Amino acid sequence: MHYPTALLFLILVNGAQAFRICAFNAQRLTLAKVAREQVMDTLVRILARCDIMVLQEVVDSSGSAIPLLLRELNRFDASGPYSTLSSPQLGRSTYVETYVYFYRSHKTQVLSSYVYDDEDDVFAREPFVAQFSLPSDVLPSLVLVPLHTTPKAVEKELNALYDVFLEVSQHWQSKDVILLGDFNADCASLTKKRLDKLELRTEPGFHWVIADGEDTTVRASTHCAYDRIVLHGERCRSLLHTAAAFDFPTTFQLTEEEALNISDHYPVEVELKLSQAHSVQPLSLTVLLLLSLLSPQLCPAA
Repeated sequence: MHYPTALLFLILVNGAQAFRICAFNAQRLTLAKVAREQVMDTLVRILARCDIMVLQEVVDSSGSAIPLLLRELNRFDASGPYSTLSSPQLGRSTYVETYVYFYRSHKTQVLSSYVYDDEDDVFAREPFVAQFSLPSDVLPSLVLVPLHTTPKAVEKELNALYDVFLEVSQHWQSKDVILLGDFNADCASLTKKRLDKLELRTEPGFHWVIADGEDTTVRASTHCAYDRIVLHGERCRSLLHTAAAFDFPTTFQLTEEEALNISDHYPVEVELKLSQAHSVQPLSLTVLLLLSLLSPQLCPAA
């Protein structure tokens, strides 16, 4: 096969595409907070990196913050449109939080969702579980289980999260699950010795892709891996490409003070490499230009 022909073949049949799933503790997200221009601008740019984002610590009582954020996100990013899925307000007292999924609705759809039935009241904010479709023949759907633990009961909640995994995997008859969120799983909230005794660490099959030594905090004075992503399932793990905390202050050239107006946490992200058998991807302008340059070699004159 001639080189130009081989190149064309690779362009047309290579169906691999990146799919990024993120979790972000947005630190007391309210309408007043998102109404600030720099906060809105930064949040939108963070959200636009992700195909699915789980926002935590949304405490807006007006119900207007998320629609406003969604509107600005759809105005900003042509790779949308985006949609949202919100949990009910969750909490034990007057202080309540909401989990909110933002997702690119042309790449993924919510298949089902529910709030975990926390009969024993173990969780301060019980997980809001959602099953999403994926543009992949290898993994056509994936279950996400977000959790924002309370620092006072990290070990108890994370051990109970293993029970949530068992219930969820039975409910959907699938072992391909991602657990993610602000687990408070480091430093004073959970020592390394206690962390390693969790069932999510001792039971086989769980892959903690945000390493124990990772810093997921904005302040220079702290270095803690509070925010985590845990993968389970052979198909899910086989598609793993990269995982890391996203240092948005450095990327967006913010001072620490400016960054703390957004959050004291970094988002955490996992990128899957999805592929579809015999798929043909839309050609970008760059690829079309390349093909036009190669056209004399691909179709030589008689």
